[in-house]
Amino acid sequence: MVVAPIAAEREPSLRALLETMNAEPGIADPRNALLPFGEFDRLHFARLAVQDDATLGDIAAHGVPPRQLPKYLVFMGDCDGPSREMLAVMSRRAAEGLRAVFGHCADFDPQGDLLAWMRAHDIPVAVNYVNWVGRTVRQITQEHALRRALSARVSRIATPNSGRAEETRRELRSFVNAEVAAERLKLTPPAHTPLMWQIAKILHLITIPLIGLIALPVIIALLPFVLLTLRNREKNDPEIFPSPDPQALQALRQLEDRDVTNQFSALGSVKPGLFRRWLVSVVLVLTNYACRHVFTRGHLGRVQTIHFARWVCIDNKTRMIFASNYDGGHEAYMDDFVNKVAFGLNLTFSHGVGWPRTDWLIMRGARREGRFKYFQRRHQIPSQVWYKAYPGLTLTDLARNQRIRTGLERSTMTDAQAVAWLRLL
Repeated sequence: MVVAPIAAEREPSLRALLETMNAEPGIADPRNALLPFGEFDRLHFARLAVQDDATLGDIAAHGVPPRQLPKYLVFMGDCDGPSREMLAVMSRRAAEGLRAVFGHCADFDPQGDLLAWMRAHDIPVAVNYVNWVGRTVRQITQEHALRRALSARVSRIATPNSGRAEETRRELRSFVNAEVAAERLKLTPPAHTPLMWQIAKILHLITIPLIGLIALPVIIALLPFVLLTLRNREKNDPEIFPSPDPQALQALRQLEDRDVTNQFSALGSVKPGLFRRWLVSVVLVLTNYACRHVFTRGHLGRVQTIHFARWVCIDNKTRMIFASNYDGGHEAYMDDFVNKVAFGLNLTFSHGVGWPRTDWLIMRGARREGRFKYFQRRHQIPSQVWYKAYPGLTLTDLARNQRIRTGLERSTMTDAQAVAWLRLL
């Protein structure tokens, strides 16, 4: 996640340049001349966005004078493997285009080291959610091609009855083997998980609870003070949720529903004071722990439509960016959160200036649906450029295609299992 201040006088030309990267409003041309996203076969999603915070003045409601902060250019991506390697590949293959884009940033040196500059501006992600850890772009594209080939093949043969389903599956397996041998299909075996990644995950799995256990006496001693302070703040913190500006709302809607998947970006200030800053830091650590070790197989809480999501703190933890890629429409996405994980929204976002009042951190808040929806729309920021590596495919499609491949590769099935598998096609 590369974040850099934009030189104020260059903002109009930056917006015009970003527009040239699109095939339609907000949707990147994967072969655009500046940054041909489609050439990077480990890149799931990417976006370029001008972070223009229209809510900066809200903090005055807390008696704090608003700060004058620059607008930022944000370049973020969700990729397979280490992000530093992805940046290195991009800096080699698209150096000229990246220099043209980042040349609009205040501290960019056109003659300097591009990769070093990007890495210096690559901000750590506080929370990173991945819908299905280990599912790569290569796997997704290959399994989609497999389903299409199998579906076309099945349409040419008689619909199998329950007595021939396993025989049909074996015929299809022979067909796929022949296609792979002829290199018309590819089914690359999953790569081995790097040992250091496994070790780092195990250490993280153990370390966070261990720190909590060691700190338990202190936590117990401080808990009454924390709860009383929290409750006092909750009762007195101002709520700010005017209806969104119609023109800004229309600009957001023009970028939505151009694919079965949409993007969402939001930016806002954290409530002032060390108490909120420390509390949100603890909440983000725990949220990241859950995303890394619990919610790794298709769902975030009970929400099953998010491909990737991230929470990022900027400006010394005084502001936070949230970004996600999700299936379906915006209204359904928000309803999913309100109806299924409102407490989770409150945990992470109630520290934002103007959030609808909560009770004991997890109650009310986002459940006050009208106020919540006004709040999130007002903080939402359009992405000038957004890229998806597999347009037209939802998470339901990805899961189905994975099941098709797994079923095809099984040595044997009962006839009933084979009938269920054929129905996936």
